[in-house]
Amino acid sequence: MKLPKPDQRQDLLAARQQEKMARSAQTYVRGSTAQFYAWLEQDGHSLPDGPSVWICGDCHYGNLGPVANSKGDVAIQIRDLDQTVIGNPAHDVIRLALSLASAARGFDLSGVTTARMVEQIVDGYQAALADGGDADQDKPPVVKGLLKTSRRRQWRHLAEERIEDVRPTIPLGKRFWPLADDERKSLAALIASEPLRDLITGLYSRPSEAEVELVDAAYWVKGCSSLGLLRYAALVAVGEGKKRELALVDVKEAVKAAAPRASKADMPKDNGERVVAGARNLAPYLGERMRAGRVLDRSVFVRELLPQDLKLEIETLQPGEAVLVARFLAGVVGRAHGRQMDQGDRKAWARELDRNRSGGLDAPSWLWRSVTELMASHEAAYLDHCRRCAAIAA
Repeated sequence: MKLPKPDQRQDLLAARQQEKMARSAQTYVRGSTAQFYAWLEQDGHSLPDGPSVWICGDCHYGNLGPVANSKGDVAIQIRDLDQTVIGNPAHDVIRLALSLASAARGFDLSGVTTARMVEQIVDGYQAALADGGDADQDKPPVVKGLLKTSRRRQWRHLAEERIEDVRPTIPLGKRFWPLADDERKSLAALIASEPLRDLITGLYSRPSEAEVELVDAAYWVKGCSSLGLLRYAALVAVGEGKKRELALVDVKEAVKAAAPRASKADMPKDNGERVVAGARNLAPYLGERMRAGRVLDRSVFVRELLPQDLKLEIETLQPGEAVLVARFLAGVVGRAHGRQMDQGDRKAWARELDRNRSGGLDAPSWLWRSVTELMASHEAAYLDHCRRCAAIAA
């Protein structure tokens, strides 16, 4: 297999991104964050205006899953914070509801089930606000199974899954491409910097004085909406001799978020620092394991990947479980938002969420209207996207 040189990446990555987004309507929704906010603004939706807090900004269900902290404890949290800003928490609620409604269509679930899912998203989110993020949630079977799998995983599982082997090299091929010399030098300098040393030696109670060395690195062809940005996998050795351990480090470029930010929001100007700050507020387990830095004078954020970190992938759900999953995930998001609010703000925001809500089986009209109109917009855009891809392939 002939691998691309660094100056040949962009065209190949752009084509791969288009191909990925054509695979299904669900994938298209997950890869179209900028379009989501453009459509939301264009349609003039009247949304409840929540307290200005850190939001995920791209809160589709695939961006939630098990995350480990530095001590090895595991919890379901938001796990992708590229788009995080201080903004309106209603945007996360709509994004989550849209992704789950799109999934329901993909699972061939009825519109009645989708209506119940959207209603439970609001109920689960409000319940999490009420307890201030302290109470534990009832977990659906699919979530319990994922957590059980996560807690059993070890380094070899991560190595075999991400780099195909436990040997200290990153195999070049479809997923990993070669680096330019200046990329490798810049990555080595980043790994040797004091913030990154502290990050890597801070996990698993590693000695703070342990040697940290870049063993291998490659360009990582990963993601969907972020394809084309700098993304590196770095294999790092920690310690020496019999105490030597390997760590797999993810280095990702940070760019301006598509999510709208609150006016006068006090956020870091550097995009990498913004992502880390958002993570520490929304997903403490992940945030404590992240640092910002620079590669080739471009802003990046860095984390050591742990075996316990998994994405919530839902291949199929029955109606009853789909409703439970929707409620649970909304609770995760509600807790992430609620931790940043005082009791008065949480109560006022919970009341505001009920605006234009009638009794019985009915989500608030602002949410239902947003989901149905965005579903229609995304479906049309997805088919147009597929048509263009087909024309190119012909």
